Amino acid sequence: MACTSARSPVDQGRFICIYPAYLNNKKTIAEGRRIPINKAVENPTATEIQDVCSAVGLNVFLEKNKMYSREWNHDVQYRGRVQVQLRQEDGSLCLVQFPSRKSVMYAAEMIPKLKTRTQKTGGGDPSLQQGEGSKKGKGKKKK
Repeated sequence: MACTSARSPVDQGRFICIYPAYLNNKKTIAEGRRIPINKAVENPTATEIQDVCSAVGLNVFLEKNKMYSREWNHDVQYRGRVQVQLRQEDGSLCLVQFPSRKSVMYAAEMIPKLKTRTQKTGGGDPSLQQGEGSKKGKGKKKK
């Protein structure tokens, strides 16, 4: 039951926009967070949101150069917008488990389980870290 991916100005009503700020637990509600902190994720990216939405079977479209209007930081990490198709041409839902925009945003709970997130949190080689520490110690003795 895949939704069609045709895009035209008439179709805009069937798509919702999700900015990373909506799902960021570092943001306040005034700064743009739209879900509770316990459901939000630390610094999500538009690519991660796209990965999660496409994994559950939603039709998504990533716009990398879009910015959330309340976002003061113009860094590449905070850029991007994901458009998600909720409804088909006849007005019926694409997926029954996602009837509203809030239900799609709650899918953010899956972002920490992504491979990109789990690989980042994995520690580096401890021997390299110890080597760096000893170099710092030698530098302090020279002063």
